Amino acid sequence: MTSKQFVKEHLGKELFITEEGFVKVFGDTYTKAGILNEALNQARVEETDLNIPKIKSIEVVDGKWSIIMDYIKGETLSELIKKHPEKEDEYLDLFVELQRSVLSKRVPMLNKLKDKMNSRISEAKLDATTRYDLHTRLDSLPRHLNLCHGDFHPSNIIITADGTPYIIDWAHATQGNASADVARTYLMFYLEGKEQFAEKYLKLYCLKSDTAKQYVQKWIPIVAASRLTKAKPEEEEFLRRWIDVVDYE
Repeated sequence: MTSKQFVKEHLGKELFITEEGFVKVFGDTYTKAGILNEALNQARVEETDLNIPKIKSIEVVDGKWSIIMDYIKGETLSELIKKHPEKEDEYLDLFVELQRSVLSKRVPMLNKLKDKMNSRISEAKLDATTRYDLHTRLDSLPRHLNLCHGDFHPSNIIITADGTPYIIDWAHATQGNASADVARTYLMFYLEGKEQFAEKYLKLYCLKSDTAKQYVQKWIPIVAASRLTKAKPEEEEFLRRWIDVVDYE
């Protein structure tokens, strides 16, 4: 690998820019299978017409697995919203349209979202009654096969100098119900303390997609429980409040 420019460390990964492209170097907490699955997810999504970075190679450098992909130069949508608060509504509209575009795709070889969530609920430190209620709720919801990003957030959208949006970070991509992905995005905004933005986002998504808000809300306890297994300590109390399955009956 040629000389590299360090970008940042994020969740046990070191990120670099090199002549070959953008490089993710994975730390010891990541398994070989998990790293290869992340690359495979992204490669499968490449087969759609979405603007995403393309995988160029997978290498082992100094004993660490690395994924090398196209480097997309630009600013994240999060940065733009912070820099231009007067354009928040315009950026939110773009954000929702991009998410709807993702959710309109089909990628049949991806893992099923319901399988992943059932597994996460079983692993969650919840009492048996709550786990049973969550499994029952999940099984009762429609089985769709939309492409779900799994971490759709303004920080995972890069806008290039000519205004072209690229969607990055496909590690959690699955196929499943679109409203589950929307519920996850909504919950992430709440975890960041952006309650008003979360409500504005959900209202706009439901309006544009002709989706009942109550239908998205049915997914919130399930999404909260699935996130609980990997939550930061400071998030746990908040997530447990959202797991009350009675609230959205």
